[in-house]
Amino acid sequence: MDKIPMTRSGYQLLERELTELKSRERPAIIRQIAEAREHGDLSENAEYHAAREKQGFIEGRIKELESILSRCEVIDPARLSGSIKFGATVHLVDEDTEEEKTYQIVGEAEADIERGLLNMRSPLARALIGKDEGDSVDVQTPGGVRSYEVLAIRYE
Repeated sequence: MDKIPMTRSGYQLLERELTELKSRERPAIIRQIAEAREHGDLSENAEYHAAREKQGFIEGRIKELESILSRCEVIDPARLSGSIKFGATVHLVDEDTEEEKTYQIVGEAEADIERGLLNMRSPLARALIGKDEGDSVDVQTPGGVRSYEVLAIRYE
């Protein structure tokens, strides 16, 4: 199996989610199912069916997280330097709108664009990898080609 690159903070976030699911969510849903069973006929028991559906989601997420965490390779960006690579925090400016943005290039399992965590397989991240401060990149987006200039690169 392929290793999944991940930052330390991403690993810890997924670990916390797994712990929460196993220690709180799983026992709570088991109690809900037991309570719903006490109401009698399961074929028309909406509470029971909703709890079983939620249990399926929880168990699926637990398996997914266990699989990801067992295959991940934690990379410490603070030990890196130079041109843009996995773990880099990149400060960019959109050359058309002058809007500035900051992203950290992370693995797929921890990517969250709302928090500035850019999937390393995204078109923007792929265009940025290997670039240096002052370089410009053109990225094909659904809205057309966008041009960005790399203002700063940090590894923290």
